[in-house]
Amino acid sequence: MKPKFTILFDLDGTLVDTAPDLMRAHNYVMKKFGYPTKSTAEIRNLVGQGAGAMLGRSIWGQAKKEFGKVQDEKVKKEMVKDFVDFYGKNIVNESTLINGVKNFLVWAKERNIAMGVCTNKQEHLAIDLLKKIGIYDFFEYVAGHDTFNYCKPDPRHLTSVVEILHGDIKKSLMIGDSETDANAAKEASIPVILLEDGYTEKNTNEIYHNHLIRDFVGIEKIVLKYI
Repeated sequence: MKPKFTILFDLDGTLVDTAPDLMRAHNYVMKKFGYPTKSTAEIRNLVGQGAGAMLGRSIWGQAKKEFGKVQDEKVKKEMVKDFVDFYGKNIVNESTLINGVKNFLVWAKERNIAMGVCTNKQEHLAIDLLKKIGIYDFFEYVAGHDTFNYCKPDPRHLTSVVEILHGDIKKSLMIGDSETDANAAKEASIPVILLEDGYTEKNTNEIYHNHLIRDFVGIEKIVLKYI
């Protein structure tokens, strides 16, 4: 059977602007445990740094400096639990789809393109978010931080999903917004479409990419070059 063309997507900052809800969960935990809160802009700059930076293995890098000061492992686990609990209950209060996402997913589905999500968000949170925001059914597989024994920037996070989708690395694309996505794709030899103003502290010229986009409007022209 001829493999389908495959597109892999990051989630936070790529498909969905989740920063407002991440900020609320982050600040809830920080206030509870007596640490500084952050603005939505600060959250956007730090979210994409990968698991382990903020609250252990489970969450992301919003408060790595503050969290690094916490020595008590029991306290860290409590903070992780509180973040996941709060965020899970408030996952789509203010989160919104990135402009053009829904139309592009419809376009890709109509062309029988296989689509998967590779995110450093916990798998159950990623699936819940995708369902509640109304785009879960477009994807054939969702791989989170805890799906495998590895995650981005490890290229196996991407290559494993391509394999699960019965795809071909040479007929795949990665769409992301940070160096975590780009570095994983580069190591996997998968071309990268990078969104501007991603969830990262780095400037776009510091991040590897093959194409740069502001949002998903008109992205079909780029994808057609690879199909």
